[in-house]
Amino acid sequence: MSWQAYVDTSLVASGNIDKAAIFNSEGSSVWASSSGFTIKPEEIKAVVTSFDDKSTVKKVQSEGFHIATEKFFTLKSDERSLYGKKGKEGVVIVKTLQAILVAHYPESVQAGVAANTVEQLADYLISVSY
Repeated sequence: MSWQAYVDTSLVASGNIDKAAIFNSEGSSVWASSSGFTIKPEEIKAVVTSFDDKSTVKKVQSEGFHIATEKFFTLKSDERSLYGKKGKEGVVIVKTLQAILVAHYPESVQAGVAANTVEQLADYLISVSY
């Protein structure tokens, strides 16, 4: 399956995600993206930095983060996952061995349902060494 197919079929077609992107694990290359879902280099760099931040209170937890120019309040941040919320919509970002999945969910989807969709794809990619 192509990276674009993972975005279109595994994430967006689930109905739980309305737009998504997949980057390499360093955040320096976009492998696939929903049309119009543009994440700035400095935004993905901040995400990558958050995965490596070992502080008691991470910068991303105290300041939030931006994806596609929208600011999100941090709900969860650890070495694998970064969840954010803005009003009733949000983002779920998960790092695998070689990729970073960035998925946006609309107001009509519960955060937990969106997180499960993205985390399951991440688990699959890890199981096949990606």
